[in-house]
Amino acid sequence: MSAVQQICPEWEQNVNKEEFKGIWVFVECFEGLVNEASLQLITPAKKIAEKLNASITAIMLGHRIEMMLNEPVYYGADSVIYVDDEDLATYYPNVYGDVLVNLVKKYKPELLLIAGTLSGREMAPYVANCLRTGITADCTDFDVDETTMDVLQIRPPFGATLLAYIRTPHNRPQIATVRPNVFNLPNKDVSRKTSSVIREHVEIPRPNVRLLSSEKVEKEAAIIEKADVIVSGGKGLGSPEGFRLLEELAREFGGVVAGSRKAVDAGWIPHEKQVGQTGKSVKASLYIAVGISGAAQHLFGIREVKTVVAINTDPEAPIFDNADYGIVGDYRQIIPAIIEEVKRRRRG
Repeated sequence: MSAVQQICPEWEQNVNKEEFKGIWVFVECFEGLVNEASLQLITPAKKIAEKLNASITAIMLGHRIEMMLNEPVYYGADSVIYVDDEDLATYYPNVYGDVLVNLVKKYKPELLLIAGTLSGREMAPYVANCLRTGITADCTDFDVDETTMDVLQIRPPFGATLLAYIRTPHNRPQIATVRPNVFNLPNKDVSRKTSSVIREHVEIPRPNVRLLSSEKVEKEAAIIEKADVIVSGGKGLGSPEGFRLLEELAREFGGVVAGSRKAVDAGWIPHEKQVGQTGKSVKASLYIAVGISGAAQHLFGIREVKTVVAINTDPEAPIFDNADYGIVGDYRQIIPAIIEEVKRRRRG
């Protein structure tokens, strides 16, 4: 028996695709809260469901989650399947993964969408491996091949310079993960109801690790994914001291500070504030990019921003081709001038 077979139950993939129907969205609900990134997946699910003439089912696992079951319905799910068990009170990837695998085997959905959160990225490949099916990570869009009716899972490979259209032509379910904030949250309608809320009882496997203790790490209240104004710095700042000036500008606008991957790699700003393909996608109204060259990976994270202002000493920097406003010059002179002008206008 191989190591893979020892980790998770084997499922032969001699499948009849016609037996697999419906779209599943795995909805994370940890510590009494429904993860918004999971609910965002209902947006692409609706698009696919319309083309496949399929229904959308929210899958929820946890303990004492009854009060949260209506939440995905309010955002557009047609039905809910859930497992509520004391042994699911603590998240373990192999435990949650095995429960999800057993549900897939019973109901046979044609597509499973999982948010690309830390836990989602950890669990989704495990599920795909157990089911001997394909998985596409970090999708930015979806479509349907009208000939084969396979779901086209679209993502940017090779530094976000191309779009790859990936399909799973033979195996089922098709599985894809989506990074938070790639899709908008659907409109919430608390009047929506469903007559199909199914509680499943499955055998909960033992975890292959055991949590000895945990400590909650307090994070800043203003996270970059929710910020309306972001002042972001790159390697062009020259040193971590440059972020102090960015923080002052951000305060004047009531915004937050973020950074590029190069700034994160240099240790100037924590990874949780990184914007880009390997960081976070943002939807700010105003994004001020300071000392950021504008590599394709960074532009991927700001494609939903309404207004981009670039400040850079290099007039040939790619960021200027993707900015609404550009300022060529030394940020150490430009930003203090902007701060003073903002203060002057505030004084009236």
